[in-house]
Amino acid sequence: MRMINRPIRKRQTLRLSESTQGVLFALPWFIGSAIFLIGPMLASLFMSFTDWDIVRQPEWIGVSNYARMFLQDNLFWKSLGVTTLYAALSVPLELIVAMLLALLLNRKIRGVGLYRTIYYLPSILSGVAVALLWMWIFNPEFGLLNHVLGWFGIPPLQWLYDSKWVIPSFAIMRLWSVGGGMIIYLAGLQGIPTELYEAAEIDGAGAMHKFLRVTLPMMSPIILYNLVLGIINSMQSFANAYIMTDGGPNNASLFYVLYLYRNAFQYFRMGYASSLAWVLFLYILLLTLLIFRKSEAWVYYEGSLRGR
Repeated sequence: MRMINRPIRKRQTLRLSESTQGVLFALPWFIGSAIFLIGPMLASLFMSFTDWDIVRQPEWIGVSNYARMFLQDNLFWKSLGVTTLYAALSVPLELIVAMLLALLLNRKIRGVGLYRTIYYLPSILSGVAVALLWMWIFNPEFGLLNHVLGWFGIPPLQWLYDSKWVIPSFAIMRLWSVGGGMIIYLAGLQGIPTELYEAAEIDGAGAMHKFLRVTLPMMSPIILYNLVLGIINSMQSFANAYIMTDGGPNNASLFYVLYLYRNAFQYFRMGYASSLAWVLFLYILLLTLLIFRKSEAWVYYEGSLRGR
């Protein structure tokens, strides 16, 4: 009996030792998250109910920041509308272009690895350098884009200096970093079983039919992933507007995070800025949940009935 219990106790001790080691390995991550993520989030939640200018002690004012935001602050609604419009223009454009590039670079052609690298490299360049480059491209007097449009007889546009064109300009600029989504699409395309295409060809399907009936359904989870990430990233846009337009002209490019930054570090209204941050968090969360809810109708998961 003792000989039987001894291996059992040994296995239990081994499992306990492995569990302890796992906790110890994960402990730095938990400590880091508590200090640098959860702690600041809870602190900002508290500050959102206070009036704090960094110098004085925070003064509790309840929901006054939120009431002022929704009822009195026109720039809050302006910045939220600008950011939403930017996301509505840039995200679908990025998804389509990234998919087209991935389809082109999924072919077996000579030097395809070089082409993939060339299209991916711009997405890892510095944001400030890219902003300065696009300021030259969008320059209404000697910019590259107006020069190219002149070849087709199109009169020069003001781009960043026109309130009607500034957000489309930023949406066009977003295509510079399309390489990140392209790589994810490319990985998904290479994971589609070739048997599906062969079966479609036997049934007489053409290229467009195979794309609509095979490629798109199999790629729908990756499209959903890129869609969610695209919306989250676009709703947090800051650097390009800060460097290139500073919210102009006439607040036409006043992105939400830029307005948040102004309240926090120019006007020193940290409490109000914290409330802006939490509203943005809830807005992104609501959009994400809505997308996941609606995705059941069009996302196909292999091996399940979901999305059919």
